[in-house]
Amino acid sequence: MSTVYEMVRDFKRKHHGGVAWRVAKHAAVIEKHLNPGEKVIYVFAGQKNNEFYDIFTTCVVALTNKRILIGQKRVFWGYFLSSITPDLYNDLRVYQGLFWGHLIIDTVKEEVILSNLPKSSLDEIETQITEFMMTEKQKYHVNRESK
Repeated sequence: MSTVYEMVRDFKRKHHGGVAWRVAKHAAVIEKHLNPGEKVIYVFAGQKNNEFYDIFTTCVVALTNKRILIGQKRVFWGYFLSSITPDLYNDLRVYQGLFWGHLIIDTVKEEVILSNLPKSSLDEIETQITEFMMTEKQKYHVNRESK
C-alpha cells in the first residue's frame, strides 16, 4: 500500500461525511508523480468541481514539501494531474455550507475549486495549506532579493 493512500484513508476515517471514492486509484496517480526528495506532508480527498451535486470528479490532494498535487484517475484509461507550486499560489478561500464545505485555491492562472469536503476538515485543511504556502513563499521572496 502506498503512503498517500494510507494518509487519505486516515483522513476519511477522521473526517466523516465527505464525498470521495476510488481514492486508492487517485492516490496512485500522485505516488507516480512524486519527485525524488519530495515528501508528502498532508493528504485529503474531495471533488474537483464547483457543484455539490456533481459527485463524479473525485480527486486526492497531496501537500508535499515542494508543491500541491491534485490527482484524478479516469474510470477507463488515463488520469489528470494538477500541480500548484508556491510561486503560483495567490490565496485560499474556504466556504462552509449546510452539508459540506469547499475550498477555492486561487493561483496566478486559474482558480482550483475543491468541493464536497467534510465540514469538520475545513479548518485543518486551511491551516495546513496556508502555513505551508506562507513559509514557502517567504523562501521564494528571499531568493529573488538575493539575485
